[in-house]
Amino acid sequence: MTSSSAGTKDRRLGKGLAALLGSPLDEEGNPTQSESGGGGQSNAGQSNGVQALMLPVDQIENNPFQPRREFNSEEIASLAESIKSHQQLQPILVRIVDGRYQLISGERRLRATIHAGMEKIRAEVREADDRLVAELAIIENLQRKDLNPIEKALSFKRYIDEHKCKQDDLARRLSIDRSTIANLMRLLELPESILDLLQAGKITAGHARALLPIGDEQVQITTANKIMEGRISVRATETLVSEMLKAEEDQETGRKVVNATRQKRRQASPHLEAMQQELRMVFGTKVEIKSSARGRGKITIHFSDGEDFERIRAMLTEESRPKLRVAG
Repeated sequence: MTSSSAGTKDRRLGKGLAALLGSPLDEEGNPTQSESGGGGQSNAGQSNGVQALMLPVDQIENNPFQPRREFNSEEIASLAESIKSHQQLQPILVRIVDGRYQLISGERRLRATIHAGMEKIRAEVREADDRLVAELAIIENLQRKDLNPIEKALSFKRYIDEHKCKQDDLARRLSIDRSTIANLMRLLELPESILDLLQAGKITAGHARALLPIGDEQVQITTANKIMEGRISVRATETLVSEMLKAEEDQETGRKVVNATRQKRRQASPHLEAMQQELRMVFGTKVEIKSSARGRGKITIHFSDGEDFERIRAMLTEESRPKLRVAG
């Protein structure tokens, strides 16, 4: 992807988030202050129906729709130092749910404020339903370069499941390509151990996508470990998987030919089937007749134990040989 196309994508995402938040964004995708506003309780925020105030950090609940599961402790510590030195530059966004404040946007700032030992944080309160908050969380985190693909995929899946919509609907609401959603969600089809490797950064999303065509989970896991241990590139992984699938296809084709031949050999003619059935009735046990194209073959008579063997042996001797009745 060229820098210009990447910039276009970021601007499209940013534009969608700005439209939902009703405010412009900074370079990290966070809402900025209104152009006419200054401090934490600017009239500009209030003119848009947004209430700005200082909130105790212990009165703010986490965003239940936050896709991010892990936060870089070093980045939080660095941001905490910045907040202590330069104060909080941007307010966080919260909403009121069941009489309590719930975070909408700005969890890194909230965590950094707590890390800095500060008891209050500047916040803006606005009205937003669950669906809007979920969309804000997804869009905001899509612009984060450090958010792993599984966290993004899980946020898509949760949104689609909870709101009973399709990938096309979500893509349209977020102003992103449907392929972005589809490609990430497909990763969730992989075994849990591979998803763990991906989340830990030991393999990339490109590696994981290359493993999807492999139908056997154990083979997927073995190949993923091979990629990790050998530090195989994505391109080399794609080639490796392609060769594996080709070999499997060739083996399956050969197996089908062999099985078809064996099946053909196993198919007895109606005449042999009738003879087998007649002998089974006479001896009271399983009898198999196999015949080659040249007319040669063998008759196999099964017995269950020693007593059954003696019974059949007696039937085959001269003095007790059964007289087969031939229909006249």
